[in-house]
Amino acid sequence: MPQPTPENHVIDYRAAEQLLNARDPRGAVKLLDPVIAAHPENTAARLLRARALFLGAQLRAAELEFQIVLEREPDNAFAHFALARTLERANRSAEATRHFRLAAALDPRPDFVAAARFGEAA
Repeated sequence: MPQPTPENHVIDYRAAEQLLNARDPRGAVKLLDPVIAAHPENTAARLLRARALFLGAQLRAAELEFQIVLEREPDNAFAHFALARTLERANRSAEATRHFRLAAALDPRPDFVAAARFGEAA
């Protein structure tokens, strides 16, 4: 079997995006695992994998992947928002609120601001 090339990884990444859009999170994760193994520093691939894990209800794995993204990109509003959704789904509301508020502070999109519930106690 030939060794994967960077071009193959790009193709797999794009195919994983399509699978995620088609609601096949397991298929997306399967394609992304070798991409991340070859390029562990690639935050875009990690973020896509985290989204796929979330969609596949693998909340702990999604949380860990979102945290890796945020260690590298602490100002990534979407990663904060998605981590908050993951924590919320895992019934960890207080932790989720912190990340919802960070997301809204970094990017005041209406959906981020609404989720942040700034008028309520943390």
